[in-house]
Amino acid sequence: QVQLVESGGGSVQTGGSLRLSCVMSGYVYVNYCMAWFRQTPGKGREGVALITTDGSTRYADSVKGRFTISLDNAKNTMYLQMNSLKSEDTAMYYCAADFSDFLDLDYALEQPFKSFTYWGQGTQVTVSS
Repeated sequence: QVQLVESGGGSVQTGGSLRLSCVMSGYVYVNYCMAWFRQTPGKGREGVALITTDGSTRYADSVKGRFTISLDNAKNTMYLQMNSLKSEDTAMYYCAADFSDFLDLDYALEQPFKSFTYWGQGTQVTVSS
């Protein structure tokens, strides 16, 4: 059994920064992939960023240059540093993890529920002007 717990969400003004964290616990394999997704009411879950234990990353075009994903393998903790936040970044942010060896990381980020087995409960990010 694997548990994911997100933290770090909150309210911030446009142009501000937040850092999200996701701690994975339980029976964790050596190699894994973790990702951040976000969702607003009435919309599907959108891929934000993804990282693997070998250091490969992917970002949604909408966050490139503003968000940075990182992974502390020793702590099984993933981070998302979010800078230059915009109102359209407002969403519930979810952490996801899977132990599959994804052949196509772009596909994994585009298909959250087909790709990732384990999910956190989410942390709300609100960006206002």
